[in-house]
Amino acid sequence: MGLSMATAALWVERWERQQQRYAVDREERFTVIADIVEHVVRDEPNPLVVDLGCGPGSLAARLVRRLPHAEIVAVDRDPLLLELGRTHHAAAAQFVEATIGADGWVRAMALDRPLDAVVSTTALHCLPVEVLADAYRQFAALVRPGGVLVNSDHFEPGGDPASRIAVEVGRRRAERRRPHDLEDWTSWWAAAADEPELAQLLTDQPRPSSAHHNPDNGLPLSHHVELLRRAGFQHICPVWQFGTGYVLVAVR
Repeated sequence: MGLSMATAALWVERWERQQQRYAVDREERFTVIADIVEHVVRDEPNPLVVDLGCGPGSLAARLVRRLPHAEIVAVDRDPLLLELGRTHHAAAAQFVEATIGADGWVRAMALDRPLDAVVSTTALHCLPVEVLADAYRQFAALVRPGGVLVNSDHFEPGGDPASRIAVEVGRRRAERRRPHDLEDWTSWWAAAADEPELAQLLTDQPRPSSAHHNPDNGLPLSHHVELLRRAGFQHICPVWQFGTGYVLVAVR
């Protein structure tokens, strides 16, 4: 039995609300990413963009509203989230099931030309360092000259006093703005398991017990910059930052 559009719409909306509990600047980050990609592809008639760790297509759906002429390949390893995206955001992207770093994961995207942009939000911090380094190298080879990799994520702070102050400012701002009455990560997944149309899509793959317990490679911003430079990206800098949250741009 396929997933109904009504069920997909309900659960994508619940996902969007749940995510706001953990990323208080979520919409602003999405807007910044769209600004960057729109600028980079402004002269491209048919830009090609890859969205890594796409979930149910939250970023892809926002990108395609800004860039209706773009082709977006949205990649995730979770069948449930991908099916929500395929059903609710069918026109936004081509949704591909693949695990970053696994054998054949790049081939699974079936890319037919160089990429204009690779984007990701709060996903790459989950990758082991060696897998992340390989992914950066692979995308440096796939992105056209002048194209970009845009990573919106949480980076570990440096150990200096100024970095610790920045973290504290970000933490307090998040506390002031965070809606505490929303469904949390654990409740969302538990409820999904009780929804007949979704339960069939759940897998036995390891899943964090909460949004705060995702595996984290613990890399500071400076380490990401170094890995990207070694991979072949020429110019790397953060273009947005608050607390430990950054939007990092690397230009090929």
